[in-house]
Amino acid sequence: MKVRYGRNAQRTGAVVVATCAAVLIAGCGAEEKPKASDKPAATSSAPSKSADAPPSATAEEPTEPIAILRGQEGFEVAVTSATRDAGGFLTVKGALKNTSDQGRAVPDMRGVETEVLKHGKSLGGATLVDAIGKKRYYVLRDTDGRPLTTTGLGILAAGDAIDVFMQFPAPPPATTDVSLQLPTFEPATLKLS
Repeated sequence: MKVRYGRNAQRTGAVVVATCAAVLIAGCGAEEKPKASDKPAATSSAPSKSADAPPSATAEEPTEPIAILRGQEGFEVAVTSATRDAGGFLTVKGALKNTSDQGRAVPDMRGVETEVLKHGKSLGGATLVDAIGKKRYYVLRDTDGRPLTTTGLGILAAGDAIDVFMQFPAPPPATTDVSLQLPTFEPATLKLS
């Protein structure tokens, strides 16, 4: 009986190898002449980036945090941008980091709304508070009730970080400062751009 299973495994392996080879050969078989648009652009002798700049840093996405929210068990959220979008939204981006010396489950920051809770761990409990306008803005949700934030948060190893975002209705243009609040984290003031 063991011989039969061994032969089946050999046949299955042979089929997988043959399929991969066929796909590889089919992909490499076509020899087309390059189009004029495929030609490399003319190069200049001036470098486009300075040699000191890290490759991941761009002018659009600042890497320096504009605010840091500190939470329990060594978690912190470093906010890198809070920008108004053309559609009347405010998008907050940053990184959630585990600064402790051991891996930990990300704290529950979903809030208490039933619609948000059923979609798993997220930043759905985040709010913006406009103290001058006396308004609180909640994270936006799609038509199925999913929060427009980073979702699927699980365990972060010691020292690891993940990029996160939250989207809110934009406060009036006159509002320049808001307080970002996350459950179990200290609030932080954000300057809106």
